[in-house]
Amino acid sequence: MTAPNSTQRKSCWDARDLLWKCLDENDDKISSCQKFQSEFEEKCPGQWVKYFIKRRDFLKYKEKMQTEGFTPAEGPQGAS
Repeated sequence: MTAPNSTQRKSCWDARDLLWKCLDENDDKISSCQKFQSEFEEKCPGQWVKYFIKRRDFLKYKEKMQTEGFTPAEGPQGAS
């Protein structure tokens, strides 16, 4: 596989941005953004699709931790 040229990269990033915007506006319901998901997968290399999905998940998790904070899980009950 050859590396995408600058036009292909921009097309991929634009498709990613449109998908992420749709997901933000639709509470992450992929069914509401299927058109954008298809375009994203069509315009981006498979490895990039995987990376961007993981990246979005991480950014959402990080945002949640910053706004809601971290609550540690309780340990075993009755352990002394």
